[in-house]
This record gives sequence, C-alpha cells and structure tokens, in this order.
Amino acid sequence: MSFNSDVKEELARVAPQCSHCERALLAALIRIEGTLFISGQGRYRLEVATDTPSVARLAWRLLHDGYDLRTELTTRRSVLHKTPNYLIDVPAQGGLAAALRDMGVLGEEGLRLGVAPELVAKSCCEAAYLRGAFLGSGFVADPRGDFHFEVTVESEEMARDLVAIMEGKGIRARYIQRRSSYIVYLKSGEAILEFLAFTGAHQNALVMENARVVKSVRNEVNRQTNAEVANQNKAAAASVDQIYAMRRVLEAYGVDRLPRALREVMELRAKYPDATLKELGEHADPPLSKSAVYHRIRRIEAMARELP
Repeated sequence: MSFNSDVKEELARVAPQCSHCERALLAALIRIEGTLFISGQGRYRLEVATDTPSVARLAWRLLHDGYDLRTELTTRRSVLHKTPNYLIDVPAQGGLAAALRDMGVLGEEGLRLGVAPELVAKSCCEAAYLRGAFLGSGFVADPRGDFHFEVTVESEEMARDLVAIMEGKGIRARYIQRRSSYIVYLKSGEAILEFLAFTGAHQNALVMENARVVKSVRNEVNRQTNAEVANQNKAAAASVDQIYAMRRVLEAYGVDRLPRALREVMELRAKYPDATLKELGEHADPPLSKSAVYHRIRRIEAMARELP
C-alpha cells in the first residue's frame, strides 16, 4: 500500500472523542465526496463515491448508525485504473433532508457552501472535520520523496474555512484555484506532520518523522560533501595560480635574486602542490604560521602581476 492509503486507513479507524465528532467527519466527507440530487420540493437523493474501502465502510456505518438512513452500496471497477471504487447511494427518504440540515449541508436558503460553525465548535470536532475532508479527497506523498499534501474541494468558501481551521491549530495552510476546483495545500514537512498528528494519524506521523530525520541527515551529509569538494577545488585552483606566479617570478628574477623567505615558500609549494597554506607552514623548518605563508605568497603574486 502507498503512504497515502496507509494514512487514510489509519484515519478511518480513529475513535471519536465526543458525541459530535462522527457528525463532523461525515459532514466533511459528504460535502467533498458526495453528490446531492434534487428531485422535487424537499426531496433529495445522495451519492457518496470513494476508492478507499475503509472510507466506504465508515461512511456506510455513519449513515446507518447516526441517521438510520437506508443505503445501497455498489462496488464498481474503474476501466482506466483497473481498481475498484465504491458508490453509496442514499435514495430519497423521509429522514434525509433533516440529516443534511444536521450536517450543515442544507440551510434555510438551500445549500451551505462553507463549514457550518456548529459542526466544529470543539477542537476534537475540528480534527474530525479535517479527517473527513482528507478521507474524501486528500492526498499526501511518500515522505521519502518531496513533501506534498493537498485536499481538493469544490468551493472557495470550503477551501477558506478548511485553511482557517488549520491555521487556528498552528498548521500553516494555503489554497489555490485549479480549473473549477480549489486546492488546500501544505508546503512544508512540518505542517504535514502537524496535520497528521492533529487528525489522529499518529503511526504514520512517526513514519513521516523518521523519514524527515533520514532526509535531514542525508541532506547534511551531501551539504558537507559538496562544501568539502568545493573547498578542495578552490584550493587546487589557488595552488595552480600560485605555482604559475612563482614560475614567472623565478624566470624573471632568478633564484639568487629572491629573498630567502620567498625561495623557501616556493620550494614548499613545488614539493607539496596540494597542501593547504597551514600545511605548507607545518612543513617549513622552523614551522611557519598560516598568516606568514599567506603573506609570502601574496608578495610573489604581486611581483608576478608587475611583470610585463
């Protein structure tokens, strides 16, 4: 199974913390994965589609246990993806309109577009609503790769309200429009981890945290390796420039006309072309400081630049 499927399986098994949590979860799931059909004044039919079996079982149970609604469950197979998907059909019946009003789907003037405040009055119900939203259309990428998290919704009001709930819990979220839908997304691994922990996916939050640690260590090793390689390349290039400058000075002045201090550092550089300035100083007799070697090489390079 994919990491995304594992997260949904875990979220579908989270136990409610209060008597209203399941209403909040089902309301979000219906708002995002449900299709409402109106066949006349006050007559509605509802369809809820999902490709996750645990989500189908959860929605079916909540519709039965919470509202005593009659449902029909159909398993279909996608021709394109060769995978099963599930359709829960809730036919027109006496208690459906009242259930939809209780879940904040219907209001006095028809459909309600955002999140009904009464559904998320408590923190546990906010977590339940976010669980339902993710179970409906959420996707989270395998944390071993690039961090990616999004929930697709149909209205800007719903996207804005989901972002507000997350922001209220310190989870930094944003939303954008993509064609006719709106995408609520989290950009950082830290924000995704906070979402998983808040909504109850604790096992997969641990999996993600372990992946973040491994990725962090790998990135640090790569950074240090790249820095060392860059420093080695820089030192090698500097050594080549120094040797070139020394050769020009020797050709122009001759060995006997050069001060002993400059001759000494030239001999050291010729003998140890890959050595750092500190290492050159350590090879001198008596040893020289890095600063002393640096100033002598600077004098040689200045003499070379003055040559025609």
